[in-house]
Amino acid sequence: MRGCWLVGTAALGVLAAAGSAGAAGQGRGAGAVPVYRMAPGAQEVRGSGSATGGPLLRPGSATYTDSVRPGERKYYSVELDAGSSAYVSAVAVPRPGATMGTRDGIDVVLEDAAGTPCGAGRHRTFLSAGGAYPVADYAERVVRQGAPCGAAGTYRFVVRRGDAAGGDTAAVPVELRYETGPAARPEDAATSSGAWSSQPPPRSRRTAAEVVGGSGFNDAAEIRAGAWKDELRPGETRFYRVSVDTGRQLFASARFAGAGDDGTAPYVISGVRLGLSNTARGYVMNKTAGYQGRDATLSLATPPAGAGGGGGGGDAVRGMRFAGWYYLQVSLNPKVGRGGSGAVPVTLDVDVADARVSAGPVRKSSEGGATAARSGEGGGGALRVVGYAGVGVGSVLLLGLGVWTVRVRRG
Repeated sequence: MRGCWLVGTAALGVLAAAGSAGAAGQGRGAGAVPVYRMAPGAQEVRGSGSATGGPLLRPGSATYTDSVRPGERKYYSVELDAGSSAYVSAVAVPRPGATMGTRDGIDVVLEDAAGTPCGAGRHRTFLSAGGAYPVADYAERVVRQGAPCGAAGTYRFVVRRGDAAGGDTAAVPVELRYETGPAARPEDAATSSGAWSSQPPPRSRRTAAEVVGGSGFNDAAEIRAGAWKDELRPGETRFYRVSVDTGRQLFASARFAGAGDDGTAPYVISGVRLGLSNTARGYVMNKTAGYQGRDATLSLATPPAGAGGGGGGGDAVRGMRFAGWYYLQVSLNPKVGRGGSGAVPVTLDVDVADARVSAGPVRKSSEGGATAARSGEGGGGALRVVGYAGVGVGSVLLLGLGVWTVRVRRG
């Protein structure tokens, strides 16, 4: 298993577990939708407006907070050694229910002193088809032969916010974190692709247990394989964490029940959402669907954890490079409430199983060889590492995203 390497996150995991231990079965009551809960003891910093002089972010258990205005670019310094891969993340948190511009979001990149990127930059929009959700991703330096930024030294992490035209122009809080991990191994590249099954293992009939999801990554509710029931108010996002070992796939579905209206509720594009992030706050995947007060289901299936350590493959393969905690996010668009709907019941079905391809079950050990078959539903419960959520782009915003991407590249 390769789940224990991210530095300094166990303490936060204990805090998150303690915070959620008494939450199951307790409603949050009426009133405002909870805001994202920053990490306990997070240090406030102020990013530089120029490429020099940004505050130093240290790897490990430290978490930092700042804010970013529309069109603003902020710089932070990080010290990289020559032997560790680095993952520097940003979580941007619009206020619940806010309407954001269709080209609004964040870009993150890690670069050397000359401005050369250490890897591909990441762009995440606020999915603002009527509502904004927390978005997160990291910029990375993966140590492998021929990769850029291989030397030890001072590098800079850059967070840039997009154009808020047509949306909320207020500064958006951000949470920053710097994690380190081992260099990529040659065998990682060999497991970075494959036709992995998208079908969950056979499920017996199971009774859903009550759970209350967290407001963010720091207080995410721990869940295991099984069925879980919660409820969301319009404009709310709830977070859940699931343990996934090396060589295992995560399968999850979120079933949003009917809102109990009279059938006249408006159809809301991207009304419901199911997202997934890895243990270092990296984006894995995001699913959205329309909602009109009737049952709607979203499902996801991941490649096996540990399959993307070499940095190859698409977002899902790269995102599943770690073993450890993975973070599900379930969101309900605030426009759903305009039809008079209150809280919407949601049922989560979660399975963690050995990786399967069309030829049958396969397992990869952390040394790259086959392992003996295992039974059971997966590795929930063990405190390994704490991660964050990354949020992707809804299909209805592809046009806006394309326009912004072109502008960023021209800039």
